[in-house]
Amino acid sequence: MKILKGDNVLVISGKDRAKTGKVLRAIPSEERIVVDGVNIAKKSQKPRQQGQKGQIVSFPKSISVSNVKLICPKCGKAARVGYKVAEAGAERKVSRVCKKCSAEI
Repeated sequence: MKILKGDNVLVISGKDRAKTGKVLRAIPSEERIVVDGVNIAKKSQKPRQQGQKGQIVSFPKSISVSNVKLICPKCGKAARVGYKVAEAGAERKVSRVCKKCSAEI
């Protein structure tokens, strides 16, 4: 997966289109990420102790990684992500690269 925890991303589809946020959690096995301030859900929470009141809790739910683009820290634009290969024979991925400005991420 090319999007990692801590990256700034732009949502490109869905109800939260055009919102930006920081990736709080990446779930590579499911190809999903949790973005701060995007896809907010609410649920009721029962009181835990005697005398407390129940409350409504808001929390971000996961979205598919295909619905976001990484915001390049150098050029500041939403771009696709590629990999820089160290050696042609080894086919080893070394670092992530912005496809627009070719800067390492």
